[in-house]
Amino acid sequence: MATTTTPQRTRSNAAKQGAATKRAAARRRSATAKRAAATRQINSRTPIKQAQDTAERAVLIPVGAALVARDAVVETVTGAVRPYRSRETAQRQLERDIKRFERRGTTARNRTERELKKARTRVERELRQRRTRVERVVKHNRTRVQRETKSLRRDVESQVKLASSRVDEAVATGQKAVAGVGERVASGVS
Repeated sequence: MATTTTPQRTRSNAAKQGAATKRAAARRRSATAKRAAATRQINSRTPIKQAQDTAERAVLIPVGAALVARDAVVETVTGAVRPYRSRETAQRQLERDIKRFERRGTTARNRTERELKKARTRVERELRQRRTRVERVVKHNRTRVQRETKSLRRDVESQVKLASSRVDEAVATGQKAVAGVGERVASGVS
């Protein structure tokens, strides 16, 4: 019996698929025919009819937009008035609205406080980083100036010592020369 039901099911599925394919093809043909009819109708219109249609659309579009806006306003007013039909419902609705407004205000305040705290933290971090950079540069420059000052002092001291030793040599040479001249003069006089 299992062998007989399987072919029947297969035939049934094939028949369903065939019917679905036929329906889809019929839908496509119908849509194509409708598009062709619309195209023929547009092409058969006279220029005067086309101008009339355009003018009619130019009038109908703003009227339709105004009616849609009016419907929205009526719906808004009706929705706003509905909760206040009796004193009790008006009181409940008013309390609900007040709580909702308070929650909304609290949310806005918390968000603003968070943003301010983030901004303050960011500014403080930037100031700390700048201060650290400036301190590092000042320390580096101070060290460099001290090193260069020491080096210049050593150079000046060595130049002074060198000049002093040369002056001492020159004085000693001058004294020897004077002593030699004095001896010559003394030996020449006698």
